[in-house]
Amino acid sequence: MKYIALIYSNEATDPVPGSDEFTRLIGEYRAATEKFIEDGVMVAGDPLESVNTATTLRARNGNLDTIDGPFAETKEQLGGYYIFECDNLDDALKYAAMIPTVNYGSIEVRPIMTIEG
Repeated sequence: MKYIALIYSNEATDPVPGSDEFTRLIGEYRAATEKFIEDGVMVAGDPLESVNTATTLRARNGNLDTIDGPFAETKEQLGGYYIFECDNLDDALKYAAMIPTVNYGSIEVRPIMTIEG
């Protein structure tokens, strides 16, 4: 079964690119990604650009609205994801716990629905 691990953190308190902390974090992400590939569970994974680059679409009463930024104002924003192919949720959670942002943000793990037909 496929599971998506959604990576959330507060951009205002994330490590700043170019800092030692950021460099260390990127190294931790590379190591985690290598482990996911080595174990054969990684289907995909990518970081996302800043939430400031997001555009949200909403259709109401036949009108399509575009809104700059995310849909909801929250302290944590979606910063990236991994998709794992695992036998069960426990295995997916084991791999999600290896994602470095778990130490200061949160990781949401959800099964990916399979639609037949």
